[in-house]
Parts: sequence; structure tokens; C-alpha cells
Amino acid sequence: MPALIDVLAALDALWPPERAEQWDAVGTVCGDPDAEVGRVLFAVDPVQDVADEAVKLGADLLVTHHPLYLRGTTTVAASTFKGRVVHTLIKNDIALHVAHTNADRADPGVSDALAGALDLRITGPLVPDPTDPAGRRGLGRVCELDHPVALREFAERAAARLPATAQGIRFSGDPDRLIRTVAVCGGSGDSLFAEVRAAGVDAYLTADLRHHPASEAQQAAAMPGGDDLALLDAAHWATEWPWVEQAAAQLDEISDRHGWGLRTHISRTVTDPWTAHAPATAHVPPTTTPGAPR
Repeated sequence: MPALIDVLAALDALWPPERAEQWDAVGTVCGDPDAEVGRVLFAVDPVQDVADEAVKLGADLLVTHHPLYLRGTTTVAASTFKGRVVHTLIKNDIALHVAHTNADRADPGVSDALAGALDLRITGPLVPDPTDPAGRRGLGRVCELDHPVALREFAERAAARLPATAQGIRFSGDPDRLIRTVAVCGGSGDSLFAEVRAAGVDAYLTADLRHHPASEAQQAAAMPGGDDLALLDAAHWATEWPWVEQAAAQLDEISDRHGWGLRTHISRTVTDPWTAHAPATAHVPPTTTPGAPR
């Protein structure tokens, strides 16, 4: 079996830490570099349920997309929920490694996996990485469908292909409008509307669309000469989970090449924080002013 330091070198070659955003916290959180690694678990979130899953599995290494300590900390005390995760992992000799925005920018990266889950043909990155002369790395992906489909049908495809969450898929636009080109961005993508408009796509699928950016994009599309951009908003966890499968397959290939005999596993624990959805039933906003007419 390989040593942890050798597996981490392979992971850093897939997702170089220097390509992460400056604010990000990627790399190894805990683990003995000389420890042997035979079993690896991939997941989106380093939460307690996933740590417990790694223990039950007998994993030696947990690889997650989201950082455990994104903004730093002054304690890893087990009285905190993040400290409890660290204690669980260390007590069971499990290393933790994070690939976040460096995996977003990679080729293939998080948005490649998202596009693949939706059966889209990638034509290039939405925000190209200027350090990549091949023009393949970067944030998001610009894609084409094999044949045009109605927005309603494309939303149903996303709901069927991505992991089920309480949110499902929200969309904005004429349900019968034909969609030919789509930009996708795994995770929070409403900071990329300028690039989406410049790409001239029919629709944009991402996660965590906030009211104001989404409203402004919708209103801009309605202006004379506007781009008529349809929006699809999925759950953050659901848009990034396909990367877990992709990343495990990448490490499998490396393991086979080196004769390591690693066993990789994919966490199917749903760590989306929203657990239920109550459909709206009111046709108009309810009146809250006492004595106001209804």
C-alpha cells in the first residue's frame, strides 16, 4: 500500500493547491504522511456524518470538496462541531484532504462533472484560466445540448440526473422556450453573470442564486435586445456531488497505473443542509397589517 504522502502528491497533481483562490483553505487538514493508505472515501462536506461514515468504512483517507476550516480557527476542541470531526478522524487514523477551488478550476473539474451528469457537450470554460495555454481550465463550463429541448424539459432532466434534495430545481423563464446552449457552474455561481451574458447562452444552471443577482439578470434579459437568459437554480451540494464520482475515478486510474491497489469509495450521505420543502399555496402575498382589507 502507498504512504499517505504519495497519495497526497497524486492528488496535488490533479488539483494543484496553488490554483486555489487566495481566500481558500485547501490541502491536508490532518494525517500522518508516513501512514499507509488502502481505502479512500470521497465526499462533498467534511461533516460529522461523513466522518462517522469514514470510520465505519475503515477508510485511511477522506477527501472532501469543501474545506473544514475555511476561515481558520483557534481551537480544535471536541466541544466544537468542527473539532469533533478532527478528533474523530485523528482517533481513527484517518487523514483529511481538501480540494476546493483548485478542483473547480481543474481539467476535468467540478463543472465538467456537472455537465457530464446533465449529458451536455462542453465547448470550453466559462471563465478561462489565463495560465492555461490550452484554454481548458477555468471556472464553469459553456455547453451545448445534442438537440434543443424546452426549458421545462431541461429542468426535469436536471431534477432527474442530479441527486435528490429538498429544493429540487427552481427555474425562471418561458417553460416552452427551446434551450440549445447552457452555461453551468458547480456551487455558488451568481457572481458570474457578466461572463454568462458574454457567452450568449440560452440558460445558466448553478446553485445559490440570490434574489438580487437573479432578479437583475432576469430584468436585463427582458430589456429590448436583451439575451433572454433562462435561469436554473439547483442545491449547492447536488451540483458538486458529481465531482465526487469523477474524483474517485481519477484516483482509481492513478492507483492502477502505480499498482497501489487502493479501494476508493463514494459517500452517498446527503449533506445538503435543507431537509424538507413545503410548497407555497398562497396565490398572493398575505396581508400582515392589522385591520387591512384582505
